[in-house]
Amino acid sequence: MTQEFSRRTALIGGLAAGGTLLLPARAMAGLLDGLGIAKLLGNASDSALTKLAAPDGFYRDAAIRIMLPGTSGKLAKKLLKGGDKLGLTTKLTKSLNDAASLAAGEAKPVFRSAISGLKLSDVPGIVTEKTGGTNYLERSAGVELGSKVRPLVATALTKVGAFDQLAKLGSAGSLLSSLGISGDKLTDSVTNQAMRGIFSYMGTEEAALRADPGKILGKVL
Repeated sequence: MTQEFSRRTALIGGLAAGGTLLLPARAMAGLLDGLGIAKLLGNASDSALTKLAAPDGFYRDAAIRIMLPGTSGKLAKKLLKGGDKLGLTTKLTKSLNDAASLAAGEAKPVFRSAISGLKLSDVPGIVTEKTGGTNYLERSAGVELGSKVRPLVATALTKVGAFDQLAKLGSAGSLLSSLGISGDKLTDSVTNQAMRGIFSYMGTEEAALRADPGKILGKVL
């Protein structure tokens, strides 16, 4: 086991130092599997998505909680008071977070597919940072992942009744016209906020896996 760890460490070190390896595609894929990078990122994304898919996965964490778009300014907060009196904005915010959790539960295959596209040339940047894999994935595939997660979010928003609640909130006054909130804007906003939360949690999971001496040999330095 010690020899295997030394072999992987030396190989990763060479790659991180700018070394190159000319191997057939199948051999490169095998090498990536041997280094455990794809497995590490797959486990990190699965774990993050599992936590976020749990009841109130997004809502209970203020750092990643999904908020109604355009509600951070003073004018918006003032306008929201009327809706809050009716309990509409609070209910809608909760529904947005419920929708994000539902989407997270369906997103594992989407992230797994992106991770399977890793190339050997991506290894140096991944292995030299605690959250290198997460950073790489967000940087290289974040937009594409977001476009694939968006339909999941749209379906989830419909399922939890968020669009109906949005319509009710609009009928309560001039809030929606003042903030420019629409169904598409709501879907885009929830998707973007959900993706930030997913990558945040994935980075935490990746760093934890790297720091666990008992798991490092089976995954990656």
